[in-house]
Amino acid sequence: MIVKQHYTIPGAKGRGMTADITYDTLHPYAPLVIFAHGIRGFKDWGSHNLVARYFAENGFRFLKFNFSHNGTTADNPTEFADLIAFSDNTFSFELEDLKLVIDFACGGSAIPRVKQVYLIGHSMGGGISIIKTAEDKRIAKLVTMAAISGFYNLWPKEAEKQWRLQGVMYMKNSRTGQNMPYKSSLLQDLDNNPERLDIPLKASEITQPWLIIHGDSDTSVPLSHAVQLHKAQPNAELVIIPDADHVFNATHPYVLPDLPPQLLQFCDIAIDFFKNKVPSHL
Repeated sequence: MIVKQHYTIPGAKGRGMTADITYDTLHPYAPLVIFAHGIRGFKDWGSHNLVARYFAENGFRFLKFNFSHNGTTADNPTEFADLIAFSDNTFSFELEDLKLVIDFACGGSAIPRVKQVYLIGHSMGGGISIIKTAEDKRIAKLVTMAAISGFYNLWPKEAEKQWRLQGVMYMKNSRTGQNMPYKSSLLQDLDNNPERLDIPLKASEITQPWLIIHGDSDTSVPLSHAVQLHKAQPNAELVIIPDADHVFNATHPYVLPDLPPQLLQFCDIAIDFFKNKVPSHL
């Protein structure tokens, strides 16, 4: 039977992170996959729960969580109800969050028999996951999903001067219509941590098996990002999924009972990679 357990994990600045683990009760000690969502994302976006169930049906425990400052709350887990927290977010906060989630997973008290984890990072969460994989050998394998190759790619370069002067920049969320506030502390974080937050540099330091998956119809993070990541780390594997957009053709909300074909293909390739030394898709 597939079940889900819910947790709250202390994150950056002590702010709680809601999390859940989906698994098959017949396989309570299955390998653990951790999923890190992207910017303006959250753990219950669109088809994420279907993805978690699919991984559980195929022999994994699947943990997904909300970054501590992603703007959702425990009472409003699928809406950006706390824009103050959202505006305070930094890349360093997210790296701390991911470390704390891995600590929680490998701590032994809440989740039994976890010494190493598999990691999936989407979009900006992919960039965070690349850095954390270079830093943390508890991550046994990495899959990046439409990952960015640089944090500066998240906003227009020409906006930075005014952004620094005003201290905040607003970008519209096309789904909700909200003007999302981004404090210049994001830029300051990059200024203060140029080496740690250099994604291609960290990509070059990864020694664990790494699978880069990207869609050729991604207009949010173009395929060139995947090519750059693969150039930075040639030992990684690169798989391009035809006709897949940035979210592999899912939507929010997602009401269909089955995964979109492109997202199902992503899942099958990732599962194969996690299970096998030499994935059959190669």
